[in-house]
Amino acid sequence: MSTAAPRLPDALQALRDLLAEVPLHLDVPGRDEASRSARAVVDQVDDYLLPRLRDLDAPLLAVVGGSTGAGKSTLVNSLLGTPVTTAGVLRPTTRAPVLVCAPADRAAFAGDRVLPGLARSTGEGEVTGGLRLVVSDALPAGLAVLDAPDVDSVVETNRELAGQLLAAADLWVFVTTAARYADAVPWEVLRTAQERGTALAVVLDRVPPEAAGEIAADLGGMLRTAGLDAARLFVIEERPLSGGLLPEDQVAPLRSWLHGLAADQEQRAAVVRQTLAGALESLGGRVDLVAEGVVRQEAAAEALRQAAEAAYARACTSVSEGVASGALLRGEVLARWQEFVGTGEWMRALQGQVGRLRDRITASLTGRPAAGTGLQQALESGVEVLLRDAAEEAAERTVTAWRGTPGGPGLLAAGPPDLDTASPDYAAAAAAQVRDWQGAVLDLVRTEGADKRTRARAYSWGVNGVGAVVMVAVFASTGGLTGGEVAVAGGTTAVGQRVLEAVFGDSAVRSLAARARADLERRADRLLTDERARFDELVAQAAPPPDAVARLRAAAAELTAARQARR
Repeated sequence: MSTAAPRLPDALQALRDLLAEVPLHLDVPGRDEASRSARAVVDQVDDYLLPRLRDLDAPLLAVVGGSTGAGKSTLVNSLLGTPVTTAGVLRPTTRAPVLVCAPADRAAFAGDRVLPGLARSTGEGEVTGGLRLVVSDALPAGLAVLDAPDVDSVVETNRELAGQLLAAADLWVFVTTAARYADAVPWEVLRTAQERGTALAVVLDRVPPEAAGEIAADLGGMLRTAGLDAARLFVIEERPLSGGLLPEDQVAPLRSWLHGLAADQEQRAAVVRQTLAGALESLGGRVDLVAEGVVRQEAAAEALRQAAEAAYARACTSVSEGVASGALLRGEVLARWQEFVGTGEWMRALQGQVGRLRDRITASLTGRPAAGTGLQQALESGVEVLLRDAAEEAAERTVTAWRGTPGGPGLLAAGPPDLDTASPDYAAAAAAQVRDWQGAVLDLVRTEGADKRTRARAYSWGVNGVGAVVMVAVFASTGGLTGGEVAVAGGTTAVGQRVLEAVFGDSAVRSLAARARADLERRADRLLTDERARFDELVAQAAPPPDAVARLRAAAAELTAARQARR
C-alpha cells in the first residue's frame, strides 16, 4: 500500500525545521556558504512560502531593492505621490525598511503573517529596527510596496536584511542606474531572481535622455542573455525632481503597471504563482548545497577522529615496545633486583644443583621481604613513567594533527586548555592501573601454584617475591640496553627463568610471563583509549548525526512528492 504524500505546508515545515538545526559546527571550507543557504531557506519559508501557501489571495507584496544610491526611496515616494520613506543622504543608511499598503490591507501586514521575525512600528520619523508599516490611500487594495535596504550596503546586517526582504517578495522591483547597471552586484541579485523564478521588474534610473534608447536596448539585451527576458523594463530619465519626487511622466508607466496587477486578480495570481513555484523549485538545489556542507562536516569529523585514534594507537604501540625492549630494567629497577636476589655469591649458586637453588631461593624470599617490596615499587614507578610519556606524546601528536586538519583549530580553541598534555587525572589513573596489574600478577602466581600443593605450601609465604620475579621476567630483554647493563639484564633473564622453573616447572614458565605482559598491554590500551575520549567527545559534540544528510534529502524528497500531489 502506498503512503499518501504529506500536505505541502507540512512537508515544507518539516524541511524548514531540519535546516534550522542543521549541524554545521566545524569550521571547514564551504561551511559559511552552506550556513547562509540554510538560513536563507529558513527565512524564506517563514517570511514568504508558508504565509503565501496558507493564503494565496493575500495582497501582492512588491519589494523595491537595488544598489546604494540607485534612488529606491525616491521611486517609492514618487509612486505614492507623497514622501513616506526618507531618501538616504548619508551612506550607509540604517533606518528600518518601510512597508506601504492600502487601508483595507493593513491587517494582512500588521501581524506576523509575513516577515514574522520583524517587529512592526507605525511611528513617524526615523525608526532603526523592525519594519515600519505605513497605510496610504495612494495604493489600491491588493498591492503593498516595501522599500528595502541597499543590497550592497557596507553594513552587513543591512545586506542580509535586503536579501531576506527580497526573498519574501511576490514581485521584485529592482532599481539600478545608467551608470551602474552593468556592475557585478546588481547582476548577482538578478541571477538569484532568475534561479528562483521570481517575478521581476527592472527600473533603469537616471538615464540621460539623449542616450535612453541606446542604454535601455543594451540592458534589455543583457537581461535576455541572462534568461530574464520576461522581466519588465522601465526607464526613468534624468530629470530635476519636484518636491523630492520624480516627474509624473517618468513614474506613471511603472505605477500604472503595478496598479493594474492589483486590479486584475488573474494577473496578480499569475505573478504569485510564478514566484511561489520558482521559490519551491529552487529549494532542491539549495538543500543540496546544505547537504554537501554536512557531508564535508562528516568527512572533517572522521579525519579528526582518525588523527586522534592514530596518535593513541601509536602510544599503545610505544608502550608495548617499551615493555618488550627491556628498557625498564635500568637504574633503580636493576639496583632493586640486585638487592632482591643478592650479588655475585647468590648468582654463582644458581649455577649449581636445582636442590641447592631451591634452598637458596627459599632463604632469599624468607629473609629479604623488604627487597622484594622495593623491587615492585621500582617496577611500578618505571611502568608509570612509560604510561605517562605515552599519553603526553599522544596528546601532543593529536593537537599537532588537528591544527593542520580542517575543523581542528576551531575545536581546539573551543575545547579545554592544555589539550596538548595528558589530562590532570591521568597520572593517578595510570598509577592505579599499574598497582592493579601487580596485584593481578600475584593472583597469577597463586593460581598457577594452586595445583602444586607441595610447592604451594612451601612457597605460600613467598608469593610476593615470586610475583616480583615474574614481573621482572615480563621486561627481561637486552633490547634498549647498553654496556654493562646488557650483562646484568642477561643475568636477570637467567635468574628469572630458573626461579620460575624451580617454583612452577618448565611448562608454566613461558605462559606466566606472556600472560602478565598481555595483561599489562591490555590495561595500557584501555587506559590510553579512555584518555583519548576527551578528543573523541569534542568531535562527537561538533560532528553531524550519522543520519543528518539522509534526513535532509528525505525531507526534500517529501517536499517534491507533496508538490506533485498538489499539482
